[in-house]
Amino acid sequence: MPSPRYRARAMVLPPSFGPDMPTTDFRTEFVEFAIAQNALRFGEFKTKAGRLSPYFFNSGLFSDGASMSKLAAFYAKAAMASSVPFDMIFGPAYKGITLATGMAIKLADMGRNVPFAFNRKEAKDHGEGGMIVGAPLAGRVLIVDDVISAGTSVRESVALIRDAGATPAAVLISVDRQEKGLGKLSAAQEVSQQHGIPVIAVATLADIVAWLTEKNAANGGEGDKLARIEAYRAQYGA
Repeated sequence: MPSPRYRARAMVLPPSFGPDMPTTDFRTEFVEFAIAQNALRFGEFKTKAGRLSPYFFNSGLFSDGASMSKLAAFYAKAAMASSVPFDMIFGPAYKGITLATGMAIKLADMGRNVPFAFNRKEAKDHGEGGMIVGAPLAGRVLIVDDVISAGTSVRESVALIRDAGATPAAVLISVDRQEKGLGKLSAAQEVSQQHGIPVIAVATLADIVAWLTEKNAANGGEGDKLARIEAYRAQYGA
């Protein structure tokens, strides 16, 4: 059951900066990086819900060593900048596997060495067996994934963690679209409410809009993208 602390409302936390964090806003850097990698694109894209979205984010395009290293660094910064305490990292199969591994390496580079684990889609019936690869699930576990859509991956991860006697600490994702799901809440808000844990995003739709607004003010040329996103947000924003 969700802890009483989180039952009252969903908690979706943007990264916040502590006294030891650099003043550079890594959310802006992440938006620029995602656009440069063509992982964040603007145009017209059909979502799983059948909506025509003016932008699209695909983490699968961080597909080489350099881009994955940089992506993992953004995850590590977001985790360290948040106020959520955690003892280890868990990455649900499949995209969460590389994210958890890369993030653990980057955290170690930043002076924080934490264990990590990920799951198999099917239990192994030979060798060490079981569903979990890596460190045993213990303590406060930070779940890392690319995005939240239906919330299935998070739901399965939370069950695995709690069945092992550990505690889900939070979910960390790349981008929070901040749009309504089936009801009035966003997918991230629904996950937070259902499982009683906060959701952290490296960047949100608001960060993308802020970046476009700044670029448009400085150089122009982004007005059409902004208008389309604002119209979409007015219709579907949570």
